[in-house]
Amino acid sequence: MARQMSDEHKAALAKGRAQGKAVRDYLSALEQERRPGRKLDRSTIEARIPEIQEQIDTEEDPAKRVELIQKRLDLEQRLVEIGEEPDLEALEHAFVDAAAEYSERKGITYTAWREAGVPAATLKRAGIKRTRRSST
Repeated sequence: MARQMSDEHKAALAKGRAQGKAVRDYLSALEQERRPGRKLDRSTIEARIPEIQEQIDTEEDPAKRVELIQKRLDLEQRLVEIGEEPDLEALEHAFVDAAAEYSERKGITYTAWREAGVPAATLKRAGIKRTRRSST
């Protein structure tokens, strides 16, 4: 005979899933922010594409022309990626709301969060204190 889950149990599971999603989404966004290289904003990229296209149209060397074409394609792809970039502020807010309880439930320490790239100020707002884990 199958047992029914209580409404409280269902709510706790839903809450845990929501907290896990908030944590995963924020950590993923942090990883994306740490990508090496110069950061270009949308307007800079949009201005560069026609400049490069003009160079492509006037370049006589076929090898240089294909390099310029690739550069233009890379910039066009970057525009697509910029449109998909997450709202870090909103993700951080959701992380702050979820992190303390999530940490407690999963046994995640301040040090582990810091090593994962979470800023100290964010952990402080989340109420996660610097503590030493006792070894037993």
